[in-house]
Amino acid sequence: MPEQYEARSPISFLGNALTHWILSVQEYTLLAFESLINIFTPPLYWNDALQQMDSIGVGSLGIVACVYFFIGGVMVIQTAAQFERFGQTALTGDAVSLALVRELGPAITALLVAGRNASGIASELGSMVVTEQVDAMRALGTDPIRKLMTPRVIAMITMVPLLVAVADLVGLIGGFVVAYFSLRLGAVQFWTRAVDALAFGDIAQGFVKSVVFGFIISTVACYQGLRVKGGTQGVGRATTSSVVVSSVLVLIADFFLAKLLLFAFR
Repeated sequence: MPEQYEARSPISFLGNALTHWILSVQEYTLLAFESLINIFTPPLYWNDALQQMDSIGVGSLGIVACVYFFIGGVMVIQTAAQFERFGQTALTGDAVSLALVRELGPAITALLVAGRNASGIASELGSMVVTEQVDAMRALGTDPIRKLMTPRVIAMITMVPLLVAVADLVGLIGGFVVAYFSLRLGAVQFWTRAVDALAFGDIAQGFVKSVVFGFIISTVACYQGLRVKGGTQGVGRATTSSVVVSSVLVLIADFFLAKLLLFAFR
């Protein structure tokens, strides 16, 4: 007799998808919380954390500096075109510094780091899962979350704020170069207004965002890598998912953090 297939209603399909999504969110939340708790309890694998800091921070420095030099220049070109209508090109430094420190510095740096490092973390951990190295760690009594995930979380939340600081500085340098040659703004005029426009709340917003973004990128990448199934194809899917999911979550978190931090530091 022919095999019978049970028809699935749309409601059943949506219910199963929702259940799977809720379980994934729960699993990710517990994993992220455990990695955060491990930071404050021994043992800590500092050598692994330092290696990850070098890979994430130093490895991403060149691309961040290159990208932000041109971002600063483009911002000057765009803002100057508007300020010239009112004869207020001197305000270009204010606009560039506020936009970089508050929003563009943390957000775009996080996206760059996610594209470069989230995929690497997911593929590395996924390969370890596929080759059963993670199971070997558990058999030897080593917590894979503490050994593999926590050092990457520490490295990411440490390096992303430093990369953001470099990005802000390089972006302002790029903006000054373009302003000097296109608007004939002097160095004293540009840098004085750029620095005076910033308040403590602006710097705090950029720092808080960068820490949160680093935590999101590292935990999502580790979660995707540690839950790999299906061999090498699963590693590829985890690599893609880590970049996509972390980038989307960074932008969503940016919206809520912007609202919260503007209210806190207004």
